[in-house]
Amino acid sequence: MMRPHKILGILGGGQLGRMSALAAARLGIKTHIYTPETDSPASHVAAQTFIGAYDDRKKLKAFAESVGVVSYEFENIPIETVRYIQKTRPVFPDDRLLEIAQHRAKEKKFLNDIGIDTARWVLARTADDVAKAGNEMGRSDYILKTARFGYDGKGQVSWGVHENPKDKWKSLKSNEIIIEERIDFTCEISVIIARDKLGQTATYGPMLNEHKNHILAKTTIPAPIPDDLAKKARRLTEHLAEAVDLVGVMALEMFVTRDGGLIANEIAPRTHNSGHWTIDACTVSQFEQHVRTVCDMPVGAPGRFADAMMINLIGKDVMKLAPWLEMPHASLHLYGKEEVKAGRKMGHVTIIKPPRLSGKAIAGD
Repeated sequence: MMRPHKILGILGGGQLGRMSALAAARLGIKTHIYTPETDSPASHVAAQTFIGAYDDRKKLKAFAESVGVVSYEFENIPIETVRYIQKTRPVFPDDRLLEIAQHRAKEKKFLNDIGIDTARWVLARTADDVAKAGNEMGRSDYILKTARFGYDGKGQVSWGVHENPKDKWKSLKSNEIIIEERIDFTCEISVIIARDKLGQTATYGPMLNEHKNHILAKTTIPAPIPDDLAKKARRLTEHLAEAVDLVGVMALEMFVTRDGGLIANEIAPRTHNSGHWTIDACTVSQFEQHVRTVCDMPVGAPGRFADAMMINLIGKDVMKLAPWLEMPHASLHLYGKEEVKAGRKMGHVTIIKPPRLSGKAIAGD
């Protein structure tokens, strides 16, 4: 490993950037944030904030020249922005992984090409393509998803073959849509992996994820699934990280099917909401791994020392903090967002179950 970078640049000013900046500070690394937003959560804890559009090359150049290395905290950063910055400073994870994760058709094709199963899917460019694909795949109901810019349930609708696809097409306001068969699954899980420049890795999970209104509401570690299935989920994530030559942190979301199989759902080329519990229940959190791996430091052993549950505070949940403040073994994390909106992640709570209460020692995962 080279000498660690002393200043990390982060594209995006949200809570993931905020928690990475806090982790960086513990390692003596300053962070500079680039975001179009004023008063962003990450800006509250960063050494410097650059406010500008993602296509403002003059400001991007100044930002890049102020840091040693650049990363990003969400996957909807324009790929052109990353490629422009890469002319001045290295960006991790690189533009290849970002491009794959930004487009659902590219993402699913890549997963399928490296032997990771997904739901059956077809790329549609017209409403007639949707109807044709639905008939050819032979199922009665599907999920329609925009090829780009979908998250937290946005950019997707249910569609049955008895319905006129034109109305659904119009509602999505996109010229490219994925038609995907609806999976009969028992639960959703995720695995987070950190990988450094030497190819050394550390994984977290699998975690059990539960959603409310398509937004992650609760994550439980460990996921209550058979050991062989958990090992397979970790192997698939490790295989993906190697295939994309990951430097940084990445999550793979998966469905556990009723017949005991695993179906990949989405790649997140960044720290992930389902890994927030690692701040309080691990020696090295996913955010510290993010900083380590992109700043030329070796990946760390996660060292999970407790079972845990993470609960997102969404919208007006943040107005009811008293029970969390009084609960034993609960850690409250607020993101510093002033405006409360329905569906907006305002913070989270991690509830840990220490080994002395669970009756076992934990080696870590």
